[in-house]
Amino acid sequence: MKKNSKEAIVQAAISLFNTNGFHGTSIRDIAKKAEVNAANISYYFQSKEGLLEYCFMAYYENYLIELEKGMANLDDGAFPCLKKVIENLVNFHYQNSHLTRFILRELSVDSQIVREMMSTYSVKERYCFTQILEIGMLQKEFNKININYFILQLKSLLSMPFLNSQYISEVLHIFPHEKYFAEKYLKEIYQWVESVLRPDTLQSKTYIS
Repeated sequence: MKKNSKEAIVQAAISLFNTNGFHGTSIRDIAKKAEVNAANISYYFQSKEGLLEYCFMAYYENYLIELEKGMANLDDGAFPCLKKVIENLVNFHYQNSHLTRFILRELSVDSQIVREMMSTYSVKERYCFTQILEIGMLQKEFNKININYFILQLKSLLSMPFLNSQYISEVLHIFPHEKYFAEKYLKEIYQWVESVLRPDTLQSKTYIS
């Protein structure tokens, strides 16, 4: 990673925000960890708040790219499409575990930037999930369900291990930033999805080898 690079600043900020919190991290702390002059942070992001906004946008824009990649499979059927969306999002989270953890924590704080992100990116995410579920029910792939509650439960499954990574690693002795975990966890989510959306087709089989 090159000195004075924008990416070095972002990675240093994410690490420090996770460790010390946003308010507990100073511009000087970030500059020191990134091994850059503090003026570089002002040049790229104007302020610490600007850096926070950049982190949010980097997370959500790439998250939605993965969501839309999965949505491209909708012509193959609602269930294969939903599985692909889930696969993409779980992989995105494990590959960007530090950024994911920080953003998910920040979403619990009622702030202007959180409200802005919710009113744009999260609304689009909900629209995509709703479209898959409505088409699945219309085409008889899925049983009739309460869409809002299904999305709530699915979102919880997608975020919990990455938001609570300390609990996952110290209590359950698994590591959400590893590919092994992502592969095993995906199978568990698939099993839950099938049990909720297609219980009549769920056969007695295990997803864990």
